[in-house]
Amino acid sequence: MDKSKIKAKIESANTALGIELGSTRIKAVLVTDDYQVVASGDFVWENELRNNIWTYPLEKVWKGIQTSYANMAASVNEQYGVRLTKIGSIGISAMMHGYMPFDKDGNLLVPFRTWRNNITGEAAEKLTELFDFNIPERWSVAHLYQAILNKEDHVKDIDFITTLDGYVSWKLSGNKNTGIGDASGMFPIDEETKTYDEKMLEQFAGLPEVAKFDWDIKDILPEVLLAGHPAGKLTAEGAKLLDPSSQLQAGSLIAPSEGDAGTGMVATNAVRKRTGNISAGTSAFSMVVLDQKLNKVHRDIDMVTTPDGAPVAMVHTNNCSSDINAWASVFNQFAKVLGINLSPNELYEKLFDSSLQGDQDAGGLVNFSYLSGENITKVQDGRPMMVRKPDSHFTLANIFKVQLYSAFAQLKIGMDILLREEHIRTDVLIAQGGLFKTPVVAQQALADALNTPITLMSNAGEGGPWGMAVLALYASDTKGKNLADYLDDEVFVDAESSTLFPEPESVQGYEKFIDNYKEALPAEIEAGKNMKLN
Repeated sequence: MDKSKIKAKIESANTALGIELGSTRIKAVLVTDDYQVVASGDFVWENELRNNIWTYPLEKVWKGIQTSYANMAASVNEQYGVRLTKIGSIGISAMMHGYMPFDKDGNLLVPFRTWRNNITGEAAEKLTELFDFNIPERWSVAHLYQAILNKEDHVKDIDFITTLDGYVSWKLSGNKNTGIGDASGMFPIDEETKTYDEKMLEQFAGLPEVAKFDWDIKDILPEVLLAGHPAGKLTAEGAKLLDPSSQLQAGSLIAPSEGDAGTGMVATNAVRKRTGNISAGTSAFSMVVLDQKLNKVHRDIDMVTTPDGAPVAMVHTNNCSSDINAWASVFNQFAKVLGINLSPNELYEKLFDSSLQGDQDAGGLVNFSYLSGENITKVQDGRPMMVRKPDSHFTLANIFKVQLYSAFAQLKIGMDILLREEHIRTDVLIAQGGLFKTPVVAQQALADALNTPITLMSNAGEGGPWGMAVLALYASDTKGKNLADYLDDEVFVDAESSTLFPEPESVQGYEKFIDNYKEALPAEIEAGKNMKLN
């Protein structure tokens, strides 16, 4: 499309804005009504460990949103010679789960508790037993119940709890709602009614330690909305929050906010039953849209939903690529000592390519990429650690092969439950995320780890913010179609993709690695315990 046509679409507000607050970056993406990205802006941030709780301060939330929006708007002005004053529809996405409780005056009662925290084990276990439904530690209801069990003073003052994307959407629209995929990470969803499970709400409210509070769980959760439904309009106050320069006008349609899992499903066209996607970044998760019920409750399988309410089996790991980034940084420093300056793309490409020369089992090396605790392997505190035996093959190639292998290790352990125990099958498994920006290598490692073909889509690199923008366009006009048909018929008509199949020798090598990984796991657990004591 030529610039004059894009300019006309921007001026007539035939556009959608997707903003995603990810683990390491906040990104704003403006797309036209034909799903093309025309401008973007971002802001880099990191979670902070305060009083042993992983959090992001609210001031950084808004600084990041405003910076990414301003950078995007500046790009619009620079490329198309037009000030961005109107946007057709807006959608907000963020890291799923976590805990943000507010009082009746809208004040946050405790710092945002993110998905990365492993501090709700007692609550998660008790609620799982009560509901006969898996409640992960990072879910909002687990955080709420743990705060009650801890006798935290703020609980009595709760008027509303939400997630990060639900919070931002509330501030932009004035409405306390969220998309069903995001809501499914707060409290269990009833597949039939497409809202919170009524029986479980009553079970929770009936707990003696819960019943003593004045609030009712039904009243403090956000309203649940399906994709394609409006969540409100951008208010004047919301427009000012997004754009402090006051150029942006109020009135944009607000789509139901979603977690990054939901936008990942949209960005990879994986919302139809028997499809699945994997996202690999700071954390990693797989999502498989089910066409059958699981045989039993699994503590490592989360039951969530697509943005239109279909049941999804989710495997979530707290750690994925952070340790790779740390090792790459060390090698980048060494390169600079030698007087060699490499771009990030060059650095990762060289290091990933070197891994191809490694042994199939990574030479007997084992790496634990745990910057934080990990639920699947029952590790409470993160202690990044590489271990080897005296006869291990310690080479550069194996160092980076084991980095890639370990990034997927927890995901593999969880996915084995679905693939081997529940015999769940998918027609396609699509991967996305920063780990796959370097061609082929990580994609092949994942295929070998899961012994499953892995597909990458050419536009999956646009990621969650683009997926959220697509949901915003869908909210403004569904074209009379369900979400799966809309994505097939409107968004992904000409999508290009590449699929890599598992290689038998590499699959065997990965299985040998994962056996070594499980054997060495007690050392990782003890390292965390001993360092905590000291």
